[in-house]
Amino acid sequence: MYGRSKPTVESSSSDKNPNRVSGGLKAQGGDHFTMIAENGLEQQIPTQRYVQSLEEQSRKQRAAITVLERKLTRCETAIEQLKGMVRPS
Repeated sequence: MYGRSKPTVESSSSDKNPNRVSGGLKAQGGDHFTMIAENGLEQQIPTQRYVQSLEEQSRKQRAAITVLERKLTRCETAIEQLKGMVRPS
């Protein structure tokens, strides 16, 4: 607590919002680099960091979709059970 060196707090990439990471890379111009081919044509190639941020973004969205699908299944099951209880009477 009173030591000379401060403990370093490193935030892992999973703590960061992937939308902001990819947006920040794009805003800084770090989302691609330009290569010139032998025939003189320019090609914009995405950087590895940008591709990784997009993969993390899609991974988090897939996880959210999975959670929502489970909730939807539970709700549909509950609705079917309630329909079964209402019909016999």
